[in-house]
Amino acid sequence: MKEVHYDVVVCGAGVAGVAAAVAAARRGAKTVLIEKQCLLGGLATSGLIYIYLPLCDGYGKQITFGLSEEMLKRCVEYGPFEVPARWGGPEGGNPGIAGTRYQCCFSPAGFTLTLDKMLAEAGVDLWLDTQIVNASAENDRITSVDAANLSGLTRILGKCFVDATGCALAAKLAGAEVLSEANFNTPWMMEMASDPSFFHFTDSLHIQDFGKHTKEFAVEPPYDGRKVTEFVRRGWQMMRARYDKLSREERVKNYPVHLPAMPQIRKIARIDACYTITESDVGKHFEHVIGTAANWYHPDAGWEAPYESLIPRKLDGLLAAGRCMGAEGYAWEIFRVIPAAAMTGEAAGIAASICAERGLLPRALPYEDLKKELHALVPDAR
Repeated sequence: MKEVHYDVVVCGAGVAGVAAAVAAARRGAKTVLIEKQCLLGGLATSGLIYIYLPLCDGYGKQITFGLSEEMLKRCVEYGPFEVPARWGGPEGGNPGIAGTRYQCCFSPAGFTLTLDKMLAEAGVDLWLDTQIVNASAENDRITSVDAANLSGLTRILGKCFVDATGCALAAKLAGAEVLSEANFNTPWMMEMASDPSFFHFTDSLHIQDFGKHTKEFAVEPPYDGRKVTEFVRRGWQMMRARYDKLSREERVKNYPVHLPAMPQIRKIARIDACYTITESDVGKHFEHVIGTAANWYHPDAGWEAPYESLIPRKLDGLLAAGRCMGAEGYAWEIFRVIPAAAMTGEAAGIAASICAERGLLPRALPYEDLKKELHALVPDAR
């Protein structure tokens, strides 16, 4: 099998993976980013979840910084929306959502173009249409992943790895324990419709959502190939039910334009982390904080993430970011969304590049050395 070597190997090119790869490459690490699809952004783009949720606490104070803020400011580059004026956008601009918080909407396709530009600017080696099929570990340390694409199988060796797959796949294949929770079948899609919608681009182009966060739409783990297929097809059934109620004449103005290109299972799997953030941690200060996530449901003091929430309990050489970091229950809902994914991805990428540079394992990285590199992610470090 062909082998290639990198300093930092990032698995998954959702928002967390892009942030990790950009952060690592900006520090000079030879970085590869592996993605199974031909779109960047994960659920934010392929899943049509086109709302960049808040960076502020809901009381007028910004609490999330770094690449998370850079991505928010750049996500509107190819689309009809603007950052709210009170947070630096133009007067009279349309954020696509209430402008009282530091948030806005974006074009899913446009955001992919922006993310690709960021990767190119940073010098990241991007592998699209590439699926991770195996991972190797020695003495509980991940050493390589096997990737499959049209070139066949390639073994990718790295000094440090970041799992940003959204389902902790790299960690799982390397032998780490992963955990999951119940989800709800609430698919989103893009449609042409004559009726106005809150999630709209123009008078007729909308994002439509289905299902509800109720027991009727709950799906329990474990998630295997069959259950994912059933999950996706159930979403399609909900969509068909909407249009089956319309006459042929009505469908001329009301029809689907684009379906999600990935399963919209928000909480597939996460690592068993050295520290798992829980609902009781809201407002809590951690000694080894890497950044703060905002509660996108309602205003509160914010949720700090400790460095230990990125490290698997029983696997080294790897950091998790985004939806597969250590958070459970309500806290997982806070940390699975775009701003938190970018924040944890950046921290993981910086940590991974330091480890690769110094020959360290993530759990042995001195926090003070990481803190110096976090820049605006942690206000105390600015």
